[in-house]
Amino acid sequence: MALLLKAPCSAISQLEKTQIFKKQCCSLGNVNNNNVVFSRPRCLVPAVLSMSSTTKPIQELETPSSKNFNIPIMVNGCSGKMGKAVIKAADSTGLQLVPASFGSEEESGQTIEVCGKEILVHGPSDRESVLASVFDKYPNMIVVDYTVPSAVNDNAELYSKVGVPFVMGTTGGDRDKLYKTVENSKVYAVISPQMGKQVVAFLAAMEIMAKQFPGAFSGYSLQVLESHQTSKVDTSGTAKAVISCFQNLGVSFDMDQIQMIRDPKQQIEMVGVPEEHLAGHAFHMYHLTSPDQTVSFEFQHNVCGRSIYAEGTIDAVIFLSKKVQSQANKRIYNMIDVLREGNMR
Repeated sequence: MALLLKAPCSAISQLEKTQIFKKQCCSLGNVNNNNVVFSRPRCLVPAVLSMSSTTKPIQELETPSSKNFNIPIMVNGCSGKMGKAVIKAADSTGLQLVPASFGSEEESGQTIEVCGKEILVHGPSDRESVLASVFDKYPNMIVVDYTVPSAVNDNAELYSKVGVPFVMGTTGGDRDKLYKTVENSKVYAVISPQMGKQVVAFLAAMEIMAKQFPGAFSGYSLQVLESHQTSKVDTSGTAKAVISCFQNLGVSFDMDQIQMIRDPKQQIEMVGVPEEHLAGHAFHMYHLTSPDQTVSFEFQHNVCGRSIYAEGTIDAVIFLSKKVQSQANKRIYNMIDVLREGNMR
């Protein structure tokens, strides 16, 4: 997954960029009011950090050495956009796709075709017997869960009861209960609401900075904008995590001040989301301003599509498979553990 700088803007000097930014600040109205919408020309703002991920065809990521993982993978929620993205990434990497998946009662009995492979969807009623049977046939299998928040705890209990290692990318549910269930069962698992490797690395860097330099941004004001597809009704958990770091750095900011952009027209015209990615994107911008308005910092990370999460999920699967095979003492992992392991594709 390539990490690029911001989407290319017109080739202008740094001085011109600064002058344009000052004009933008004036046009935003009261700079002390956190409830503002940043206009699209903000791509001209001098940025401390900007991360963008654009969708790249999976086949372009293949290398001769990439197809050497013979790990069976069962993707639950295979009919969803994220599930399909994971299947494509798994197929590209050479993982062995298990032809079974769990879905809703309405999907039970349906056959989903992805990457030329057929997957039979099973409903809630026979999940335990199906999973036990599949796990018996594929003893080295790793389950990937991209279902719905309401199924997080029930699914974790099922995986733990059968004893199958799993990667949980689904957000929501009772997280404390989730970890307790897995810990008691001693099953191997990677649990992370954020599977984008580079985004996780950015969050880790922010946490380190907040711990080592508390109060470094004391007195600064913060403006936060996050844009996601209209189907995402809750506030970005990633944005909340970054804001927590800024709070530890001395910034005063309430979570209800986050600007959530869900209107497609605003996303195109003011945020700069490509129209083809309105149905799947994650744009975040954090703007810090000094008390006297003479210094500003901007942190931005933009994701188009879902391949960054799918690639991270596959790395988590490969990582977890190695931990299972080596019978590691630690059983529950997150994406920080995956990053620290290195050797990612």
